[in-house]
Amino acid sequence: MIRKYLTLIFIIILASFLRLYKLDTVPVSMFGDEMDVGYQAYSILKTGKDYYGNFMPFHFHSIAEWRTPAYIYSAVPTVAIFGITPLGVRLPAAIFGILGVIGFYFLIKQIRLTYLGIKGSSLETIASFLLAISPWHIQYSRAGFEVTQMLFFLIFGIFFFFESFKKNSKFLLVSAAFFGLMPWVYSTAKLFTPMLVIFLILIFSRNLSKLDKRNLAGSILVFALFIVPLVFTILFGGGAQRFSYISVFSDPTIKHEVGVARDIDGWGNNVFSRAFHNKFTFWGEAVIDNFLNSFSNNFLFVGGDINLRHSIKGMGMFYKVEFIALILGISFFFLKNIDTKIKNFFAFWIIAGAIPSAITREGGGHATRLILILPPLLFLISYGINLLAKRRFLLYFYFFVLGMLFINYQHLFWIHNPTYSERWWHYGWKESVSFIKQVEDKYSKVVISTADEPPLVFFLASYEYPPSRWHEEFLNQKEIVLKNKFYFQRLDGDVYSWGKALDKNTLYLASEKEVKVNLIREPERTPGDLILLKSIPFPSGEPAFYIFSGKEKK
Repeated sequence: MIRKYLTLIFIIILASFLRLYKLDTVPVSMFGDEMDVGYQAYSILKTGKDYYGNFMPFHFHSIAEWRTPAYIYSAVPTVAIFGITPLGVRLPAAIFGILGVIGFYFLIKQIRLTYLGIKGSSLETIASFLLAISPWHIQYSRAGFEVTQMLFFLIFGIFFFFESFKKNSKFLLVSAAFFGLMPWVYSTAKLFTPMLVIFLILIFSRNLSKLDKRNLAGSILVFALFIVPLVFTILFGGGAQRFSYISVFSDPTIKHEVGVARDIDGWGNNVFSRAFHNKFTFWGEAVIDNFLNSFSNNFLFVGGDINLRHSIKGMGMFYKVEFIALILGISFFFLKNIDTKIKNFFAFWIIAGAIPSAITREGGGHATRLILILPPLLFLISYGINLLAKRRFLLYFYFFVLGMLFINYQHLFWIHNPTYSERWWHYGWKESVSFIKQVEDKYSKVVISTADEPPLVFFLASYEYPPSRWHEEFLNQKEIVLKNKFYFQRLDGDVYSWGKALDKNTLYLASEKEVKVNLIREPERTPGDLILLKSIPFPSGEPAFYIFSGKEKK
């Protein structure tokens, strides 16, 4: 039995290594959303409430937005063990990423045996191996992103859906639970999941009609138990707040663009100009552009997401050689005499997977929102590679090239990317707050600059500020002052005028963006009426933060 799965065991070990090795130091720091997840989980752990004081919420109220709850709850045990640290926040993403690789193996095996009629186990082996080494999947498995958890629920939801047709219709109950959990993980699933479930019911209605009616009814009930509270929070709570902010339909620039376009027409605001230029034509163009950009060569194979938290510089979301296999896979999979239902299923998965991102601003190259299309595209790539098995030389050459690209990716990921992406990961907050925590007893006032990222959640998470005390101070005050000592504001003027505002009993955490002088290289340029207590550099050596105090006034 073990020998049968030796290859899978190797893939699991490889996937685990790529997702767990140096997880506490690469990426170089926890960015704002990770800090938020960590402090929300910490607040639940200590008080049973989110940090806005809501008891065991369906959606978490954060400073900037409302957050889906599943990942935060899954991080509570790891935060309890490791604290608000990279391991505490990122370990659930890594674990779900590894489990997703395992689930993908068994899902593709199931599809191969049931619908494709392909002998041997190479298809699922290739597919799970490609997911294990996927730059797209690794990127999201190594940070506190929710989407590897979403893919885990999606893959196993589909697996148990198909499994219910051939072994035990009770598996449909399990499938319904997995599908029902998806929208609680990440917002794109709130649209994708209902579309997918309706599609599966329609296309596999004949298979479903043969199942035990009690299990069918039970599955509907299970799915409803997850979805009804979600609908309630979307309609009456904060569940829709995030979408209302990022949707193309709420883009505030459209009104201006429509007006400019009508002015250029020179026809005045007549019926013809309104027909060509209105919010509906602009919405439609934005959605179509986003949808097409989701499948662009630049996004998938060349440049990836421009956000260096979502992909690494110098690479697309897939290895370039996978483009060849994808073309082969699309051509032969959809043209061969294969069960139409499974062909329609993969076509729908790809198209529907891109729609939630397409209706958001800048959604055409947003790797987080588009990760739903990763599994079906990898399946088609695997199908294309499997076709090469009949030509051993081509297969070996393909994997040789893939191996070289993988080695190059590892070089970029471990050596170059920590420097390229250091600012994207908001490096320096943990180090700065740790120093402040060591010396705070010597000072009566500590001012945290608001010149960079909004500092509050960075401070709370890095300090591991007691949530019960935070509830009292935050919920009952208009101005946020913590422990009667910590203030969040920006000093006026430049670094050479701060000596007037700071005295020997005051600390100021300043961003390098407001100092505008590299005091690490040129410490002699420190203003004479300030004491530079600490410089916090990025891994590259460039300054990230400075901690000053004033001098005693004469």
